[in-house]
Amino acid sequence: MSTLATFQVLGDPSRQAILDLLRGGERAVGELVDRLQLSQPAVSKHLRVLKEAGMVEARADAQRRLYRIRPEPLVELDDWLGNYRRLWTTHLDRLEDHLEARRPT
Repeated sequence: MSTLATFQVLGDPSRQAILDLLRGGERAVGELVDRLQLSQPAVSKHLRVLKEAGMVEARADAQRRLYRIRPEPLVELDDWLGNYRRLWTTHLDRLEDHLEARRPT
């Protein structure tokens, strides 16, 4: 999946909220519905998008499906963002040096 596609998937606040909840571990669809106060069909739709993007996976547990995060796509995104993080860090370091040089002693 491309970085742009990953951003598109993560651009939806409901999908972000689902991933935030899944950071704490596996959750059943019903629990996500209760926590997000969304309809079951809406949560299922968002989970399908996240699953197709490879960001979550599901496993059967009796009659329910438990969802969990797959970290690989997020690691790829973090790697891509790392280049920009370095750019900003360099600029912020320069700003800090400039401000420090202007500070009266």
